[in-house]
Amino acid sequence: MASTEIEALVQQLARLPGLGPRSARRAVLHLMKKRESAFVPLLAALQTVSERLVTCGICGNVDTHDPCAICADPRRDARSLCVVEEVSDLWALDKSRLFPGKYHVLGGRLSALEGIRPQDLAIDALVARVAAGGIDEVVLAMNATLEGQTTAHYLAERLEGYPVRLTQLAHGLPVGGELDYLDEGTLAQALRARRPVG
Repeated sequence: MASTEIEALVQQLARLPGLGPRSARRAVLHLMKKRESAFVPLLAALQTVSERLVTCGICGNVDTHDPCAICADPRRDARSLCVVEEVSDLWALDKSRLFPGKYHVLGGRLSALEGIRPQDLAIDALVARVAAGGIDEVVLAMNATLEGQTTAHYLAERLEGYPVRLTQLAHGLPVGGELDYLDEGTLAQALRARRPVG
């Protein structure tokens, strides 16, 4: 049996998404075996990120700089904006390297059951970015859930009248699927086959 401090570490790791108690225990055992090559560098990286973590004031991404690396990248196509529900969706799409533009994170999706209303999300900030001009296309990359599609429909209504082309990810995404859990091939196909909204 491990000490209470080690058990506390296992319990903290087990609270992370995708890690149960057994996986957390294995991770802790690995870290203890590889103290100098794994544990110490992990602690240093966690400490650094913990001290510097900020939310990008432009897009809502999380990074160690504001603006984030994506918003600050001059090679990105600022005329194309991809709207996602969560930061995890942004990271999943950006990992595919198929979208050359910039992003906007809503911070969730509309949900009557959970009481999430338009004013609870970064929708006004999105409208302000579009109203400021310089954006030709807005890609609505909502999850293929009822709430995701409701959010996409609401955004399409809010952006109606602005001189932008609204597109949506193709519906090859599984219904009820979350972007963060899809493989790169599925995401790539959905991005390539995006279609106009409306």
